[in-house]
Amino acid sequence: MRGEIGVAPWDVLTQGIDNHTGWGFGVITIITSAVVLLLWIPIKQKPGIGTILNAILVGVAADVGLWLIPTGQGLTLRIVFFAVGLSVLAIATGLYIGAHFGPGPRDGLMTGLHRRTGWKIWIVRTGLEGIVLLIGWALGGNVGVGTVLFAVLIGPMVNVTMPLFAIKRPASAAQALPAAGPLSTTASETATNPADSIPTREVSEMAP
Repeated sequence: MRGEIGVAPWDVLTQGIDNHTGWGFGVITIITSAVVLLLWIPIKQKPGIGTILNAILVGVAADVGLWLIPTGQGLTLRIVFFAVGLSVLAIATGLYIGAHFGPGPRDGLMTGLHRRTGWKIWIVRTGLEGIVLLIGWALGGNVGVGTVLFAVLIGPMVNVTMPLFAIKRPASAAQALPAAGPLSTTASETATNPADSIPTREVSEMAP
């Protein structure tokens, strides 16, 4: 956001809603997370402790980050802000999903739709970003070149980071925490799958 060359699509949506409500970025982020969780019901996506923590803490962390990072920087520094933010987000997505404590609301929607449809992770993520971008833009959110770059690049980037950082769990751990991972897998599948947040066929296709 402080890169000021166009925010991420979900942030465009948040800004658009804020334009009409004035509730603030962090509060709207938390409310949006709750609404997205309702979309998990028809795709039978299961939450974990990481899901709840993500829904509560991301909005708070966003407000802290906006307070810490100054506005009005030069173009070069703003481009750096954007590039670093995009890269950190992609890495963080792979790290926290790979920990198998449950994906956040938005990422759980991505992995749930992937599991139900069989579409590649990057296709599902790019499609979701595009839909959210259009809705946010219609509500008056800030759209720029960075928004388009984010929508196009984040899918392929998490396509790499998710299998790269996924922790391989033993079968006993998978049985003890059946709801912690974003997808339902059998114990034997989890034991041999280096990224049980995605089907085995995706791991081989997504490996960098």
